[in-house]
Amino acid sequence: MLIDKRTLPFVALMTLVVVSSNYLVQFPIQGTLFGINLADLLTYGAFTYPFAFLVTDLTNRQFGPSAARKVVAVGFAVAVVFSIFASTHRIAIASGTAYLVGQLLDITVFNRLRRLSWWKAPLIASLLGSAIDTIIFFSLAFAPVFAFIGPNDDFAIGWGTILGIFSTEAPRWISWAIGDFSVKLLCGIVLLLPYGAFISVVKPMPGQAAKA
Repeated sequence: MLIDKRTLPFVALMTLVVVSSNYLVQFPIQGTLFGINLADLLTYGAFTYPFAFLVTDLTNRQFGPSAARKVVAVGFAVAVVFSIFASTHRIAIASGTAYLVGQLLDITVFNRLRRLSWWKAPLIASLLGSAIDTIIFFSLAFAPVFAFIGPNDDFAIGWGTILGIFSTEAPRWISWAIGDFSVKLLCGIVLLLPYGAFISVVKPMPGQAAKA
């Protein structure tokens, strides 16, 4: 698999985002908000990972889906190696699987919608990719049914509040997943701003029609 040297900055950014997220997902955010214990809902990784979709979409826009898949593949390979050292092997497996499925879905959806309004392709693609990524990652990383992948005792125990207003409780990893996707949903909207700013600079290469 040959990588166009022009996409190397995207590969580097993707690797940085995924490795950082794999490490930061192990650290719950401390404090309360409106009476809700944030440690039951969020980890720091929720705020860094959405940037992976921004990198993928910008690559897709400029170089097309084939180049975007190569960036995802290289970023995946390098990130998994680093993640093994930065986190547990179960986190690395869960992250790698979720990353590949979520990013490839993002590329497919973006490519199908890229001729629509500039904001629709990146927004819809990133939200769908984020949803499947969240489901796969938190299930593989923390659900007891996948304990055969490896131990994760520090996260398997404990209960968290999903909706503080109703005091509805669930295993902490489920409340984390809900909080994580909520942040990704918000970030997907906020990251339209830098995407919109970059599209005037990141022009489609020759052979790529004017698209999203």
